[in-house]
Parts: sequence; C-alpha cells; structure tokens
Amino acid sequence: MNAEMLSPIIMIVLMFALFYFFIIRPQQKRQRETRDMQGSLQKGSQVITFGGFHGEVHALDESTVILKSDEGVKLTYDRASVREIQES
Repeated sequence: MNAEMLSPIIMIVLMFALFYFFIIRPQQKRQRETRDMQGSLQKGSQVITFGGFHGEVHALDESTVILKSDEGVKLTYDRASVREIQES
C-alpha cells in the first residue's frame, strides 16, 4: 500500500473516532444518568416530567409512577417520562 491509499482510510477512521467521542459517548452518558435517576425515585420526591408537569411521587412500581399535584390531583405516568428530581 502506498501513501495515497492510506490517506483516505486514515481520514475515515479519524472522522469515526471524532463522531464517537463527541456525539455517541456523551449521549450514552446522559442516557445512563437519566436511567439511574429514574431508578432512584422514591415516594415523596418532587419531580418534573418531560411534559413539564411538576408533582410529588405518591406511589410507584417497576414501570409507572403516580404523581400528585399541589391540588391533590393524582396522575399516572410511565417511569421513563420523569425528566428530573427537584432539589428541595
């Protein structure tokens, strides 16, 4: 192989490495953090859903969570729809 043939191969490998380290890896880290946060939900936690609903965890099981609003309304959500736990 001569240098003319290696240059395009090196560029493709370099582009893939950059793509992996700047796009794929950070996205996997965010997904892992979100999954860990959703797994650590507890009754009484103040949360925000991806839809923007703010509420308190009233009850939960493996796949769903029941959130209670300030007015006492209870709504059932998928556990995966919880975006973040609010700090008190």
